[in-house]
Amino acid sequence: MQKITIIGGGAAGLACAIMLARAGEEVTILERGDRLGRKLAASGNGQGNVTNVNMDASHYFSDDLRRVGAALSRFGCAETVHFLSSMGGIFLPDARGRVYPAGRQASAIVDLFRHELARLGVKTILGARVRDISFADGATLTFDTGTMSADKVILCAGGKAAEHFGTDGTAYALAQKFGHTVTPLRPALVKLKSDPALIKGLKGIRVDGALSVLRGGKCIRTVRGDILFTENGVSGDAVFRASSYAEKGDILELDFLPSVSEEALLSALEVGREEPLLCIVPNGLGRLLMRRTSDMGALSHLVKHFMLPVYGDCGFREAQVTKGGIPFSETTEHMESKLRSGLFFAGEILNVDGECGGYNLQWAFTSAFLASEGVRQC
Repeated sequence: MQKITIIGGGAAGLACAIMLARAGEEVTILERGDRLGRKLAASGNGQGNVTNVNMDASHYFSDDLRRVGAALSRFGCAETVHFLSSMGGIFLPDARGRVYPAGRQASAIVDLFRHELARLGVKTILGARVRDISFADGATLTFDTGTMSADKVILCAGGKAAEHFGTDGTAYALAQKFGHTVTPLRPALVKLKSDPALIKGLKGIRVDGALSVLRGGKCIRTVRGDILFTENGVSGDAVFRASSYAEKGDILELDFLPSVSEEALLSALEVGREEPLLCIVPNGLGRLLMRRTSDMGALSHLVKHFMLPVYGDCGFREAQVTKGGIPFSETTEHMESKLRSGLFFAGEILNVDGECGGYNLQWAFTSAFLASEGVRQC
């Protein structure tokens, strides 16, 4: 039996703890916050989107996508659903392949983890922010309320996004002490800012549309989903998915009616010329578009090609995920540090992030599997 200390009580840390405890290891979780799984409890807009049936490396960003693909082939959607179901509950996909608990409650997933941790006898120390790790005949961890020795350490302390969940980016320093680097960090799955004057009066209006990211006149990515107007930009499912690709200076091209051709739309506008956009787009959006032009051809084009410049994003505080982190190339196939034996990584702290739709939680579970396997074998 080994003594394993896991730093971080998020999705990756909780999964690591259960996998290792089931294998007979002595596991302790050090969590800096006052409860486990805070970010997990808010995932999927509170509904718990844990994975996606459409699972492959094309939905991810990393310095080594080949290894990401190999990892997913070993522990992907089916394995994640089996792992979660082994603790109880039923997990089902929606029409877009996003997998949720049948009860659509993310906090209930955290409850599953907590019950399993208690059953397995995993020790949890809350309010334990780790300040230092040293290695000499094993590891010694220094945290806010004491010290602890361990045979091996798994660093699952998250990235820099969503500071209110306890992930402020300070955990990278624990790895940098051993020579690890950190790639440039940026927010992902985040609201995008634009020119407030172009969307004045649209705050709160939601459209099921298509969004394309244009750079230098070329389309970088097109997504379909909810587009929600804010006071100074756009949010919603489509925007979160596109934010992984968009940069300051890009153009967002919004199609408010992606299932209807511009020609068919023009015919409908001609019929309803007195109030041309009724039952076509939300009334508030329709009024803004009609202030731009009264020409039916130009109006039809505007509905299908509404342009917004990207001024930036809303930052790490409002982001769901961190893009960047410890290079994947600085770890072995079992998530062990190539620079410090006995130190393993899992989750968002690594330079792997996914699109919106369950891909980031899938990476948490995939990397937890690889790290727990590595701890037992290395």
